[in-house]
Amino acid sequence: MTGKVCVVTGANAGIGKETTIGLAKLGAAVVMVCRDAGRAEKALCEIKRKSSSDRIELMICDLASQKSIRRFADEFKQQHDRLDVLVNNAGVFLRQRSLTEDGIESTFAINHLAYFLVTKLLLDLMRKSAPSRIVNVASTAHRYGKLDVNAWVGAREYSAFAAYANSKLANVLFTYELARRLEGTGVTANCLHPGAVASNLFRGLPGFLEALIKLVTISPERGARTSTYLASSPDVQSISGKYFARRRPEKSSEASYDLEAARRLWEVSEELTGIKA
Repeated sequence: MTGKVCVVTGANAGIGKETTIGLAKLGAAVVMVCRDAGRAEKALCEIKRKSSSDRIELMICDLASQKSIRRFADEFKQQHDRLDVLVNNAGVFLRQRSLTEDGIESTFAINHLAYFLVTKLLLDLMRKSAPSRIVNVASTAHRYGKLDVNAWVGAREYSAFAAYANSKLANVLFTYELARRLEGTGVTANCLHPGAVASNLFRGLPGFLEALIKLVTISPERGARTSTYLASSPDVQSISGKYFARRRPEKSSEASYDLEAARRLWEVSEELTGIKA
């Protein structure tokens, strides 16, 4: 990975932090994209120490804000002339329904639209840097998502798990559609289930639930192995449009292969972000 430039969103904790460490250990220059400057600075010091690398950079971006995402993308392209790997990792599990400053339901906005917008804004640079890779962190929870793109955007009734599952199904649909649109460009797109990881994703749950989750989850370091593998391994350099778990391709849910749903999701995502092909 020496000479490669990577971007990892949500890089200050959990899977994102461990993915950053893994890529830095392999010799890549890694740009951490984080929302909270204080937490990110602390994580940056830890990552440099654990990876023995100084080729790590921090950029602040609130993925709940399309304005912030656009500012980050502009700043990145001003400072870097290539991008070899984009790891869309940041995600949330929100107990209560809320709207972003753009008026979009927050789980859908952060877990899917941020993936879409960051990718689209950096895609020209990735084409120029090809062969390059896009890695989207999804979840096995996508298997519980329901295909109703309009409801994902505008539903008033809210279930935290349903919103999360729907957003993870959106990750898989987006990955497959992106891979189809990138055929022949030298840019690959794959997604993954990291495993049931003990991370900050479910912070804010009742104490007994947090304790139960910790009993049945794996470490962030183990959870990051598939992300790091897809971002770096020569074994998957030419593979695109696949869903991985435990560093192996797996069949995703039947719903995730719905071509019409993927096309509709792409169109809605363009409308909500104001960005066209």
